[in-house]
Amino acid sequence: MGFAAAVHTTLTLSVRIDSFQNRAEDLEGALQSRTAINLACGVIMGQNRCSQAEAMEILTKVSGNRNRKLRTELFEQPSGGSMETHFDA
Repeated sequence: MGFAAAVHTTLTLSVRIDSFQNRAEDLEGALQSRTAINLACGVIMGQNRCSQAEAMEILTKVSGNRNRKLRTELFEQPSGGSMETHFDA
């Protein structure tokens, strides 16, 4: 019984650690996507002299017209490679 309890505890901790790692990766991806979206909004705001809400509407509309997610649209280069955005502190 003692061994089964130890295995149960170990497996429970392992599952929790894995879920926390997945969550951290998801949050990191979301932050990276948000940076690209904000940069794209800034470019559109500068070019069109519009508000952030209007720029976001433009991005959403373009993404919808192409039937692709906004994040995918911003992270793909014409050559098919991926583009990363980041800032150094």
